[in-house]
Amino acid sequence: MKTNQILVRYGELSTKGKNRSSFIGRLRDNVRQTFSDLKQIRIKAERDRMFITSDNEQELAQVIERLPFVFGIQSFSPVTACNLDMDMMKKTAEVVIAKLDNTDKSFKVSVKRPFKAFPHDKLEIMKEISTYVLKEFPNLKVQMKNPEIDLKIEVREEAVYMMAEVIKGAGGLPVGASGKALLMLSGGLDSPVAGYHMLKRGVRLELIHFFSPPFTNDRAKEKVYDLAERLSQFGSSVNLHIIPFTNLQQEVHKQVPDNITMTSTRRMMMRVADLVLAETNCRAIVTGESLGQVASQTLESLQAINAVTNTPILRPLIATDKLEIIETAQQIDTYDISIRPFEDCCTIFTPANPKIRPKLEKVEYYENFVSFDELIKKAVAERETIKFPRTKVDQFEGLL
Repeated sequence: MKTNQILVRYGELSTKGKNRSSFIGRLRDNVRQTFSDLKQIRIKAERDRMFITSDNEQELAQVIERLPFVFGIQSFSPVTACNLDMDMMKKTAEVVIAKLDNTDKSFKVSVKRPFKAFPHDKLEIMKEISTYVLKEFPNLKVQMKNPEIDLKIEVREEAVYMMAEVIKGAGGLPVGASGKALLMLSGGLDSPVAGYHMLKRGVRLELIHFFSPPFTNDRAKEKVYDLAERLSQFGSSVNLHIIPFTNLQQEVHKQVPDNITMTSTRRMMMRVADLVLAETNCRAIVTGESLGQVASQTLESLQAINAVTNTPILRPLIATDKLEIIETAQQIDTYDISIRPFEDCCTIFTPANPKIRPKLEKVEYYENFVSFDELIKKAVAERETIKFPRTKVDQFEGLL
């Protein structure tokens, strides 16, 4: 007997009708990307489920560890195979059950028998295996409806397959199934969580970060690198665009009254993002804004910021409170990165008394004293683009 296969159950893909095959193909590609460093795995995608196989135990352990972060998967189970022999099937069932918490649990055996030439019918298999398992694990009790342990047995021509452990998947849609958007990644708590929610809905991400040296330092940039690396672990690579923002930000502070510089700065970011979006074939801009959390996130501020672009702006956290955002950040392992004490360009230049209800006409009036167009184009042209996940060579580049 050997455990060398993972059975993957699809999530929302089961509702996609005629588009089902394209969603399954996208999920297969994302799984292949996630495990591109594992050389012995084989992936087979069928209409109702996917199989990931490897004879390398270490690789299979890596699959089980990483698969819960790939969107589009409802659940998955390690599968143990054995020969077409009743005594071997009993021993295999014992091994499968022994790996689970089986103390005082309810239990049943479910059997599929597509190989009709097997000498034992379904009821006989259920009776033989159940009797043996209950003898080996007397704390189990039989329960046919909604048991805590459901030992599934499938008898095929080449082997018998068994599984009982069901591991929860990430759910959602395969990344890339819903198009591509540009995430404004600040380095704080909110934007990575916003990115996570968009990835879960099948949106492939490009990332944009505004960097203002010498006011922000390389440690702040490295923090953003680490967040980008984390976001690339959910089934798809991402590109991070680092925008040199110092000149634009300083020009805003020269031309615009201090109490509305935050609004104007966000408007400049949107104008930069629009140009990057056009070059990367994205369909929307994603932000981590939550209504009323700070001065730039009131309805009046958001209206003034939106007015500078016709691009759809998606705000998945708009009705989410900070505690909920923190909880999600902890679940997806971005919290400890985001709270590192290295400030981004928005934090460094925050005015003492920002307007919480800026008037659009006043913001536009002060911005009209100077043309920002050339500064915006220059920032986009001089941006640095880095692909994640980084290889080990990428991570250590520049240290020698």
